[in-house]
Amino acid sequence: MLETDYTNKLLRFIKGAPTPFHAVAHIEEILLEKGFTKLFETSLWGPLEAGSYYVIRNDSSLIAFILKEDLAVTGMRLMGAHTDSPCLKVKPNPLKTSNSVTQICAEVYGGALLNPWFDRDLSLAGRLTWHDKGGTQHSRLIDFTKAIAIIPSLAIHLDREANKEKSINAQTDLVPVVMQSLKDQDVHFQDILKKQLQLEYPELQVNETLDYELFFYDTQAPAKIGLHGEFLSGARLDNLLSCFTLTQALINTEANCSSLMVLNDHEEVGSVSTSGAQGPFLASVLERLVPDIEKRQMCIAKSLFISADNAHAVHPNFPDKHDKNHLPLMNHGPTIKINANQRYATSSITAAFFRMLCERANVPVQDFVMRNDMACGSTIGPITAGETGIKVVDVGVPSLAMHSIRETVGSLDGWYLFRTLKEYINLTAQSDEWKGEHDYLPINHIQALGNACSASARGYGPVRPQV
Repeated sequence: MLETDYTNKLLRFIKGAPTPFHAVAHIEEILLEKGFTKLFETSLWGPLEAGSYYVIRNDSSLIAFILKEDLAVTGMRLMGAHTDSPCLKVKPNPLKTSNSVTQICAEVYGGALLNPWFDRDLSLAGRLTWHDKGGTQHSRLIDFTKAIAIIPSLAIHLDREANKEKSINAQTDLVPVVMQSLKDQDVHFQDILKKQLQLEYPELQVNETLDYELFFYDTQAPAKIGLHGEFLSGARLDNLLSCFTLTQALINTEANCSSLMVLNDHEEVGSVSTSGAQGPFLASVLERLVPDIEKRQMCIAKSLFISADNAHAVHPNFPDKHDKNHLPLMNHGPTIKINANQRYATSSITAAFFRMLCERANVPVQDFVMRNDMACGSTIGPITAGETGIKVVDVGVPSLAMHSIRETVGSLDGWYLFRTLKEYINLTAQSDEWKGEHDYLPINHIQALGNACSASARGYGPVRPQV
């Protein structure tokens, strides 16, 4: 895959994935096209033959894997990301009428940066549950696609201090306007949803809509920006960029060792759910792949998990928000994320291994450490390490305006991460390599780490990989 192909596909993917449900649905299409076989948690798997498989939970989390040799002998190359992003989620009884306009009430999902949500063209998408005339319950994804809502700002004339002090009341200020109210018009939200469902799926016999999980999103498409196209700007780059990149790495490699990708929902709200990283999804799949407890522990000890979630690039207007010795730059490669208090699960061994991968892929790599006087965020890496015992390295593409309605990354950095993950999956695992103190990594690659600390691998300048 060429760099331009990667970028164009990434932008199309993000535009078509306004919710975690849509992201997983699109990734499922990609996997099916590549010959992956779908498994169901409600069915017996039995011993699986060598091949490519995937399983979905809650329509919003997905695990895909390629089986090769005995997992107890070789371990697995694991990698993960999360499918959700901060946004506004529609409440159960959302309609509100005020001064001749109808509004839809929503609650804030995750740690969203709220100011950018004003005066944007918003649409609605998500999952809708309904039953047919026979009483059978079904679920479908819906997406209004067009702009149907807006959250108007209060005019500067009515708030003269808005440019000096702007506080947002999430209950009263973030209520999108969706339509003009008419006298004697009784509007029901379920009727609106039923009409949209029948518009998207005219073949369905819908009796009544029952419930939903719907999210507002910005209709502006992601784009390449900058005088020379140096940057990508769009919604949900955190963390759909990683989801897309992991998927492309998995399907565009030889997969010389058994490999697994997990995409978890609910990271932005703590990961505690049946489909979140702190839930049993990954552990249950590993149990089914390696039912014997002792062999499963051998597999875990010989495995590594690359957790990919966007990092903070140094902001040109606010450089003091970063530790001066750790300034991740856009288009200078993926960032290794380190935290002494285990907000990231990176160790010196796993970090060194990732540096070696970047060296082999001819990709620059950087480091990120949060300032001591600022709270550090976290991601699925530490949770996965704690839930499974698998060694983890936390990495991510440097980004600006994280958790805003639009975020910005370097146009090369996702491509750099793709190249690195391909190298990771392509590494050959042989039984006599898995020995020594660090038996979850190939010993011959550990010994080669001295070559992984060159200027290009340490991130002192952008290196465009050879295609």
